[in-house]
Amino acid sequence: MIKKLIVFASIFVSIASWGQDNTASPYSYYGLGEVKFRGTQDARAMGGLSITGDSIQLGLMNPASYSKLKLTTFAVGGTSSFTNFSTDLEKEKAQRTSFDYLAVGLPLGKFGMAFGLMPYSAVGYKNENTTVSSTETSYSRKEGNGFINKVFVGGSYTFNKNLSVGLDFAYHFGDITNDFNKRILAPDFTQYTTRERNITELNGVSFNLGLLYNTKINTKVTFHSSLTYSPETKLSTNNSRNIATVIYSASGAEFSNDDEDIAVPNTNLIIPSKLSLGFGLGESKKWLLGTELTFTQNKNLVNRFTETIPVSYENSTRVALGGYYIPKYDSFSNYFERIVYRAGFKYENTGLVLKNESINDYGMNFGLGLPLGFSKIDLGFEFGKRGTSSNGLIEENYFNVSVGLNLGAKWFEKRKID
Repeated sequence: MIKKLIVFASIFVSIASWGQDNTASPYSYYGLGEVKFRGTQDARAMGGLSITGDSIQLGLMNPASYSKLKLTTFAVGGTSSFTNFSTDLEKEKAQRTSFDYLAVGLPLGKFGMAFGLMPYSAVGYKNENTTVSSTETSYSRKEGNGFINKVFVGGSYTFNKNLSVGLDFAYHFGDITNDFNKRILAPDFTQYTTRERNITELNGVSFNLGLLYNTKINTKVTFHSSLTYSPETKLSTNNSRNIATVIYSASGAEFSNDDEDIAVPNTNLIIPSKLSLGFGLGESKKWLLGTELTFTQNKNLVNRFTETIPVSYENSTRVALGGYYIPKYDSFSNYFERIVYRAGFKYENTGLVLKNESINDYGMNFGLGLPLGFSKIDLGFEFGKRGTSSNGLIEENYFNVSVGLNLGAKWFEKRKID
Protein backbone atom coordinates (compact mmCIF):
# COMPACT_ATOMS: atom_id res chain seq x y z
CA MET A 1 0.00 0.00 0.00
CA ILE A 2 2.84 2.40 0.85
CA LYS A 3 4.40 1.81 -2.58
CA LYS A 4 1.09 2.62 -4.27
CA LEU A 5 0.77 5.85 -2.30
CA ILE A 6 4.32 6.87 -3.27
CA VAL A 7 3.61 6.20 -6.95
CA PHE A 8 0.38 8.21 -6.76
CA ALA A 9 2.12 11.13 -5.03
CA SER A 10 4.83 11.16 -7.70
CA ILE A 11 2.27 11.27 -10.51
CA PHE A 12 0.30 13.96 -8.66
CA VAL A 13 3.35 16.24 -8.31
CA SER A 14 4.39 15.66 -11.92
CA ILE A 15 0.99 16.61 -13.33
CA ALA A 16 0.66 19.61 -10.99
CA SER A 17 3.85 21.03 -12.49
CA TRP A 18 2.89 20.24 -16.10
CA GLY A 19 2.17 23.45 -18.06
CA GLN A 20 -0.03 22.97 -21.11
CA ASP A 21 -2.58 24.53 -23.42
CA ASN A 22 -5.85 22.87 -22.43
CA THR A 23 -7.87 24.68 -25.09
CA ALA A 24 -7.55 26.51 -28.41
CA SER A 25 -10.88 28.32 -28.18
CA PRO A 26 -10.90 32.11 -28.80
CA TYR A 27 -13.84 32.27 -26.38
CA SER A 28 -11.45 31.32 -23.56
CA TYR A 29 -10.23 34.95 -23.57
CA TYR A 30 -13.23 36.03 -21.48
CA GLY A 31 -13.99 35.68 -17.78
CA LEU A 32 -12.38 32.63 -16.14
CA GLY A 33 -11.55 31.08 -19.50
CA GLU A 34 -13.11 27.88 -20.83
CA VAL A 35 -14.55 26.03 -17.82
CA LYS A 36 -13.66 22.34 -18.13
CA PHE A 37 -15.95 19.35 -17.59
CA ARG A 38 -15.39 18.25 -14.00
CA GLY A 39 -16.44 14.59 -14.22
CA THR A 40 -14.84 11.31 -15.23
CA GLN A 41 -14.91 9.88 -18.76
CA ASP A 42 -17.81 7.50 -18.04
CA ALA A 43 -20.05 10.44 -17.12
CA ARG A 44 -18.81 12.46 -20.08
CA ALA A 45 -19.77 9.65 -22.48
CA MET A 46 -23.37 10.00 -21.24
CA GLY A 47 -23.55 13.71 -22.06
CA GLY A 48 -22.33 14.64 -18.56
CA LEU A 49 -24.90 12.56 -16.66
CA SER A 50 -23.90 11.65 -13.10
CA ILE A 51 -26.93 10.68 -10.99
CA THR A 52 -25.79 7.42 -9.35
CA GLY A 53 -22.98 6.10 -7.18
CA ASP A 54 -20.90 3.05 -8.07
CA SER A 55 -19.10 0.48 -5.94
CA ILE A 56 -15.96 0.27 -8.14
CA GLN A 57 -16.06 3.44 -10.30
CA LEU A 58 -15.10 6.82 -8.84
CA GLY A 59 -17.51 9.67 -9.59
CA LEU A 60 -16.25 13.25 -9.27
CA MET A 61 -19.31 15.36 -10.07
CA ASN A 62 -21.29 14.49 -6.94
CA PRO A 63 -19.33 14.01 -3.68
CA ALA A 64 -22.20 11.95 -2.24
CA SER A 65 -21.01 9.08 -4.44
CA TYR A 66 -17.75 8.55 -2.49
CA SER A 67 -19.38 6.45 0.24
CA LYS A 68 -20.80 4.09 -2.41
CA LEU A 69 -17.30 2.79 -3.16
CA LYS A 70 -16.38 -0.71 -1.99
CA LEU A 71 -12.81 -0.67 -3.35
CA THR A 72 -9.95 1.78 -3.14
CA THR A 73 -10.07 3.43 -6.56
CA PHE A 74 -7.48 5.31 -8.59
CA ALA A 75 -8.76 7.32 -11.60
CA VAL A 76 -6.91 9.29 -14.27
CA GLY A 77 -8.12 10.68 -17.60
CA GLY A 78 -7.17 12.81 -20.59
CA THR A 79 -8.67 14.12 -23.84
CA SER A 80 -7.45 14.89 -27.34
CA SER A 81 -9.49 17.60 -29.10
CA PHE A 82 -9.61 18.26 -32.84
CA THR A 83 -11.31 21.57 -33.69
CA ASN A 84 -12.25 23.34 -36.92
CA PHE A 85 -12.70 27.11 -36.58
CA SER A 86 -14.66 29.05 -39.19
CA THR A 87 -15.82 32.61 -39.83
CA ASP A 88 -17.56 34.07 -42.87
CA LEU A 89 -14.15 34.45 -44.53
CA GLU A 90 -11.61 32.05 -43.00
CA LYS A 91 -11.12 28.52 -41.68
CA GLU A 92 -8.47 27.16 -39.30
CA LYS A 93 -7.73 23.90 -37.48
CA ALA A 94 -6.24 23.10 -34.07
CA GLN A 95 -5.42 20.03 -32.00
CA ARG A 96 -4.85 19.83 -28.25
CA THR A 97 -4.22 16.98 -25.79
CA SER A 98 -5.04 17.75 -22.17
CA PHE A 99 -5.02 16.22 -18.72
CA ASP A 100 -8.56 15.93 -17.27
CA TYR A 101 -8.27 14.53 -13.74
CA LEU A 102 -6.24 12.50 -11.28
CA ALA A 103 -8.05 11.22 -8.18
CA VAL A 104 -8.18 8.55 -5.50
CA GLY A 105 -11.31 7.29 -3.72
CA LEU A 106 -11.21 5.49 -0.36
CA PRO A 107 -14.08 3.38 1.11
CA LEU A 108 -14.38 3.71 4.90
CA GLY A 109 -17.47 1.70 5.81
CA LYS A 110 -20.46 4.03 5.72
CA PHE A 111 -18.02 6.84 5.03
CA GLY A 112 -16.03 7.48 1.90
CA MET A 113 -13.53 10.08 0.81
CA ALA A 114 -11.73 11.21 -2.32
CA PHE A 115 -8.97 13.63 -3.23
CA GLY A 116 -7.31 14.69 -6.44
CA LEU A 117 -6.32 17.30 -8.98
CA MET A 118 -8.04 18.60 -12.12
CA PRO A 119 -8.08 21.77 -14.25
CA TYR A 120 -10.99 24.08 -13.45
CA SER A 121 -10.63 26.28 -16.54
CA ALA A 122 -8.15 26.99 -19.33
CA VAL A 123 -7.12 29.87 -21.57
CA GLY A 124 -5.52 29.23 -24.96
CA TYR A 125 -6.04 31.31 -28.10
CA LYS A 126 -4.18 33.14 -30.89
CA ASN A 127 -5.79 35.71 -33.20
CA GLU A 128 -3.88 37.54 -35.96
CA ASN A 129 -4.97 40.45 -38.14
CA THR A 130 -3.40 42.54 -40.94
CA THR A 131 -4.51 46.08 -41.87
CA VAL A 132 -3.15 47.88 -44.96
CA SER A 133 -3.47 51.64 -45.51
CA SER A 134 -1.79 54.21 -47.79
CA THR A 135 0.72 55.14 -45.08
CA GLU A 136 1.54 51.85 -43.35
CA THR A 137 0.86 48.16 -42.92
CA SER A 138 -0.16 47.00 -39.44
CA TYR A 139 0.14 43.43 -38.12
CA SER A 140 -1.51 42.61 -34.80
CA ARG A 141 -1.64 39.42 -32.76
CA LYS A 142 -3.56 38.54 -29.60
CA GLU A 143 -2.38 35.46 -27.74
CA GLY A 144 -3.22 33.96 -24.36
CA ASN A 145 -2.47 30.88 -22.33
CA GLY A 146 -2.78 29.57 -18.80
CA PHE A 147 -5.18 27.68 -16.60
CA ILE A 148 -6.81 27.50 -13.19
CA ASN A 149 -6.13 24.21 -11.38
CA LYS A 150 -8.24 22.69 -8.64
CA VAL A 151 -6.97 20.49 -5.81
CA PHE A 152 -9.86 18.93 -3.92
CA VAL A 153 -10.65 16.67 -1.01
CA GLY A 154 -14.12 15.49 -0.04
CA GLY A 155 -16.08 13.14 2.18
CA SER A 156 -19.38 11.33 2.05
CA TYR A 157 -21.69 9.44 4.41
CA THR A 158 -24.35 6.85 3.59
CA PHE A 159 -27.32 7.06 5.97
CA ASN A 160 -29.00 3.98 4.53
CA LYS A 161 -29.20 2.07 1.23
CA ASN A 162 -31.26 4.92 -0.26
CA LEU A 163 -29.60 8.16 0.86
CA SER A 164 -26.05 9.53 0.93
CA VAL A 165 -24.64 13.06 1.27
CA GLY A 166 -21.18 14.50 0.62
CA LEU A 167 -19.08 17.65 0.61
CA ASP A 168 -16.03 18.70 -1.44
CA PHE A 169 -13.51 21.36 -0.45
CA ALA A 170 -11.35 22.73 -3.30
CA TYR A 171 -8.38 25.08 -3.54
CA HIS A 172 -7.98 26.88 -6.88
CA PHE A 173 -4.69 28.28 -8.14
CA GLY A 174 -3.06 29.24 -11.42
CA ASP A 175 -1.94 32.05 -13.69
CA ILE A 176 -3.10 33.44 -17.06
CA THR A 177 -1.02 35.46 -19.53
CA ASN A 178 -2.44 37.63 -22.34
CA ASP A 179 -0.18 39.24 -24.95
CA PHE A 180 -1.05 41.91 -27.51
CA ASN A 181 1.60 42.50 -30.19
CA LYS A 182 1.41 45.18 -32.89
CA ARG A 183 3.97 45.64 -35.68
CA ILE A 184 3.98 48.69 -37.96
CA LEU A 185 5.72 48.57 -41.36
CA ALA A 186 6.19 51.99 -43.03
CA PRO A 187 6.69 52.47 -46.80
CA ASP A 188 10.43 53.07 -46.26
CA PHE A 189 10.59 49.61 -44.59
CA THR A 190 11.08 51.10 -41.14
CA GLN A 191 9.33 48.85 -38.64
CA TYR A 192 8.78 48.59 -34.93
CA THR A 193 6.80 46.24 -32.69
CA THR A 194 5.15 46.92 -29.36
CA ARG A 195 3.97 44.34 -26.89
CA GLU A 196 1.54 44.59 -24.00
CA ARG A 197 1.63 41.64 -21.59
CA ASN A 198 -1.03 41.16 -18.92
CA ILE A 199 -0.55 38.50 -16.24
CA THR A 200 -3.07 37.36 -13.64
CA GLU A 201 -2.09 35.13 -10.71
CA LEU A 202 -5.04 33.86 -8.71
CA ASN A 203 -6.13 31.58 -5.89
CA GLY A 204 -9.15 30.86 -3.74
CA VAL A 205 -11.38 28.14 -2.27
CA SER A 206 -14.77 26.69 -3.15
CA PHE A 207 -17.25 24.10 -1.84
CA ASN A 208 -19.57 21.58 -3.47
CA LEU A 209 -22.42 19.86 -1.62
CA GLY A 210 -23.95 16.67 -3.02
CA LEU A 211 -26.89 14.33 -2.36
CA LEU A 212 -27.91 11.00 -3.89
CA TYR A 213 -31.26 9.29 -3.33
CA ASN A 214 -32.70 6.13 -4.87
CA THR A 215 -35.74 3.97 -4.28
CA LYS A 216 -37.11 0.78 -5.80
CA ILE A 217 -40.14 1.11 -8.10
CA ASN A 218 -40.46 -2.66 -8.49
CA THR A 219 -38.22 -5.71 -8.13
CA LYS A 220 -36.02 -4.63 -11.04
CA VAL A 221 -36.34 -0.90 -11.73
CA THR A 222 -34.88 1.79 -9.43
CA PHE A 223 -35.59 5.51 -9.42
CA HIS A 224 -32.41 7.60 -9.05
CA SER A 225 -32.11 11.28 -8.15
CA SER A 226 -29.20 13.61 -7.44
CA LEU A 227 -28.54 17.16 -6.29
CA THR A 228 -25.34 19.22 -6.15
CA TYR A 229 -24.92 22.83 -5.10
CA SER A 230 -21.83 25.04 -5.19
CA PRO A 231 -22.20 28.51 -3.62
CA GLU A 232 -20.64 31.57 -5.24
CA THR A 233 -17.04 32.16 -4.23
CA LYS A 234 -14.31 34.66 -5.09
CA LEU A 235 -10.74 34.17 -6.29
CA SER A 236 -8.11 36.70 -5.23
CA THR A 237 -5.93 38.00 -8.05
CA ASN A 238 -2.57 39.70 -8.48
CA ASN A 239 -2.60 41.57 -11.81
CA SER A 240 0.49 42.96 -13.55
CA ARG A 241 1.14 44.64 -16.90
CA ASN A 242 4.33 45.14 -18.89
CA ILE A 243 4.78 47.36 -21.97
CA ALA A 244 7.82 46.92 -24.21
CA THR A 245 9.18 47.34 -27.72
CA VAL A 246 10.36 44.01 -29.06
CA ILE A 247 12.49 42.59 -31.86
CA TYR A 248 12.06 39.09 -33.25
CA SER A 249 14.95 37.09 -34.68
CA ALA A 250 14.70 34.89 -37.76
CA SER A 251 14.11 31.89 -35.49
CA GLY A 252 11.24 33.66 -33.71
CA ALA A 253 13.10 34.45 -30.48
CA GLU A 254 11.87 37.60 -28.73
CA PHE A 255 14.16 40.40 -27.52
CA SER A 256 12.55 43.22 -25.56
CA ASN A 257 13.66 46.83 -25.08
CA ASP A 258 12.34 49.75 -23.04
CA ASP A 259 10.39 47.52 -20.65
CA GLU A 260 8.00 49.37 -18.40
CA ASP A 261 5.84 47.89 -15.66
CA ILE A 262 2.50 49.63 -15.23
CA ALA A 263 0.44 49.40 -12.05
CA VAL A 264 -3.04 47.95 -12.61
CA PRO A 265 -5.76 47.25 -10.02
CA ASN A 266 -6.43 43.74 -8.77
CA THR A 267 -9.89 42.26 -9.12
CA ASN A 268 -11.81 39.55 -7.32
CA LEU A 269 -12.88 36.99 -9.91
CA ILE A 270 -16.11 35.15 -9.26
CA ILE A 271 -16.74 31.43 -9.48
CA PRO A 272 -20.53 31.55 -9.89
CA SER A 273 -22.98 29.49 -7.88
CA LYS A 274 -24.18 26.29 -9.52
CA LEU A 275 -27.17 24.00 -8.91
CA SER A 276 -27.65 20.60 -10.58
CA LEU A 277 -30.72 18.35 -10.40
CA GLY A 278 -30.84 14.87 -11.92
CA PHE A 279 -33.42 12.11 -12.30
CA GLY A 280 -33.44 8.72 -13.94
CA LEU A 281 -34.57 5.10 -14.04
CA GLY A 282 -32.43 2.01 -14.25
CA GLU A 283 -31.87 -1.63 -13.54
CA SER A 284 -28.74 -2.43 -11.52
CA LYS A 285 -25.83 -3.69 -13.68
CA LYS A 286 -28.07 -3.62 -16.74
CA TRP A 287 -29.24 -0.18 -17.93
CA LEU A 288 -29.79 3.45 -16.95
CA LEU A 289 -31.58 6.37 -18.59
CA GLY A 290 -31.65 9.81 -17.05
CA THR A 291 -31.39 13.57 -17.39
CA GLU A 292 -29.60 16.30 -15.44
CA LEU A 293 -30.20 20.05 -15.43
CA THR A 294 -27.54 22.51 -14.29
CA PHE A 295 -28.19 26.19 -13.56
CA THR A 296 -25.19 28.54 -13.22
CA GLN A 297 -25.30 32.21 -12.17
CA ASN A 298 -22.86 33.33 -14.86
CA LYS A 299 -24.45 36.79 -14.93
CA ASN A 300 -22.23 37.65 -11.97
CA LEU A 301 -18.98 36.97 -13.85
CA VAL A 302 -16.38 39.74 -14.16
CA ASN A 303 -13.28 40.16 -16.33
CA ARG A 304 -9.71 39.75 -15.16
CA PHE A 305 -8.86 43.42 -15.81
CA THR A 306 -11.04 46.45 -15.22
CA GLU A 307 -10.94 47.78 -18.81
CA THR A 308 -14.23 47.71 -20.65
CA ILE A 309 -14.37 44.97 -23.30
CA PRO A 310 -17.34 44.22 -25.59
CA VAL A 311 -18.74 41.25 -23.67
CA SER A 312 -21.61 40.57 -21.30
CA TYR A 313 -22.70 37.54 -19.32
CA GLU A 314 -26.03 35.84 -18.69
CA ASN A 315 -27.19 33.01 -16.44
CA SER A 316 -26.64 29.68 -18.13
CA THR A 317 -28.40 26.33 -18.33
CA ARG A 318 -26.94 22.94 -19.18
CA VAL A 319 -29.07 19.93 -20.13
CA ALA A 320 -27.65 16.40 -20.19
CA LEU A 321 -29.55 13.34 -21.40
CA GLY A 322 -27.93 9.93 -21.47
CA GLY A 323 -27.52 6.45 -20.16
CA TYR A 324 -25.80 3.09 -20.50
CA TYR A 325 -26.54 -0.53 -21.36
CA ILE A 326 -24.75 -3.74 -20.32
CA PRO A 327 -25.87 -6.87 -22.23
CA LYS A 328 -24.72 -9.30 -19.47
CA TYR A 329 -22.30 -8.02 -16.84
CA ASP A 330 -21.31 -11.50 -15.54
CA SER A 331 -20.91 -13.28 -18.89
CA PHE A 332 -17.97 -15.70 -18.90
CA SER A 333 -18.10 -16.71 -22.55
CA ASN A 334 -18.51 -13.36 -24.33
CA TYR A 335 -16.38 -10.34 -23.37
CA PHE A 336 -18.47 -7.97 -25.52
CA GLU A 337 -21.53 -8.72 -23.37
CA ARG A 338 -19.66 -7.33 -20.32
CA ILE A 339 -18.80 -4.04 -22.03
CA VAL A 340 -20.69 -0.93 -20.87
CA TYR A 341 -22.19 0.87 -23.88
CA ARG A 342 -22.87 4.56 -23.23
CA ALA A 343 -24.45 7.43 -25.15
CA GLY A 344 -25.67 10.94 -24.40
CA PHE A 345 -26.54 14.43 -25.58
CA LYS A 346 -25.71 17.81 -24.07
CA TYR A 347 -26.86 21.38 -24.65
CA GLU A 348 -25.35 24.33 -22.83
CA ASN A 349 -25.92 28.05 -22.94
CA THR A 350 -22.41 28.98 -21.79
CA GLY A 351 -23.42 32.37 -20.36
CA LEU A 352 -21.12 34.29 -22.70
CA VAL A 353 -22.74 37.00 -24.88
CA LEU A 354 -20.80 38.66 -27.73
CA LYS A 355 -22.29 41.14 -30.19
CA ASN A 356 -25.74 40.29 -28.78
CA GLU A 357 -25.20 36.61 -29.65
CA SER A 358 -25.39 33.95 -26.93
CA ILE A 359 -22.56 31.42 -27.26
CA ASN A 360 -24.13 27.97 -27.12
CA ASP A 361 -22.56 24.51 -27.04
CA TYR A 362 -24.15 21.32 -28.44
CA GLY A 363 -22.66 17.83 -28.33
CA MET A 364 -23.34 14.13 -28.97
CA ASN A 365 -21.44 11.56 -26.92
CA PHE A 366 -20.68 7.86 -27.25
CA GLY A 367 -18.49 5.62 -25.11
CA LEU A 368 -17.37 2.19 -24.04
CA GLY A 369 -16.49 0.87 -20.59
CA LEU A 370 -14.01 -1.98 -21.06
CA PRO A 371 -13.90 -4.16 -17.90
CA LEU A 372 -10.59 -5.48 -16.57
CA GLY A 373 -11.58 -7.34 -13.41
CA PHE A 374 -12.24 -4.69 -10.73
CA SER A 375 -10.73 -2.09 -13.07
CA LYS A 376 -11.99 -0.46 -16.25
CA ILE A 377 -10.82 1.51 -19.28
CA ASP A 378 -13.33 4.14 -20.39
CA LEU A 379 -13.29 5.40 -23.98
CA GLY A 380 -15.38 8.38 -25.05
CA PHE A 381 -16.10 10.14 -28.34
CA GLU A 382 -17.77 13.53 -28.64
CA PHE A 383 -18.96 15.52 -31.66
CA GLY A 384 -20.04 19.08 -30.99
CA LYS A 385 -20.42 22.71 -32.02
CA ARG A 386 -19.76 25.88 -30.02
CA GLY A 387 -20.52 29.44 -31.07
CA THR A 388 -21.65 30.79 -34.43
CA SER A 389 -20.04 32.27 -37.55
CA SER A 390 -22.74 34.93 -37.88
CA ASN A 391 -22.23 38.57 -36.89
CA GLY A 392 -18.45 38.31 -37.27
CA LEU A 393 -18.02 35.60 -34.62
CA ILE A 394 -16.27 32.21 -34.73
CA GLU A 395 -17.90 28.80 -34.99
CA GLU A 396 -16.08 25.82 -33.49
CA ASN A 397 -16.80 22.27 -34.66
CA TYR A 398 -14.95 19.80 -32.46
CA PHE A 399 -14.29 16.09 -32.11
CA ASN A 400 -12.97 14.86 -28.75
CA VAL A 401 -11.44 11.49 -27.93
CA SER A 402 -11.28 10.78 -24.19
CA VAL A 403 -9.55 7.97 -22.31
CA GLY A 404 -10.01 7.20 -18.63
CA LEU A 405 -8.40 4.54 -16.44
CA ASN A 406 -10.22 3.39 -13.31
CA LEU A 407 -8.21 1.00 -11.12
CA GLY A 408 -9.84 -0.77 -8.16
CA ALA A 409 -8.08 -2.70 -5.38
CA LYS A 410 -8.51 -3.76 -1.74
CA TRP A 411 -5.75 -1.74 -0.11
CA PHE A 412 -6.73 -2.12 3.54
CA GLU A 413 -7.70 -5.80 3.66
CA LYS A 414 -5.64 -7.86 6.13
CA ARG A 415 -3.74 -10.77 4.68
CA LYS A 416 -4.66 -14.18 6.15
CA ILE A 417 -1.42 -15.76 4.87
CA ASP A 418 1.82 -13.80 5.05
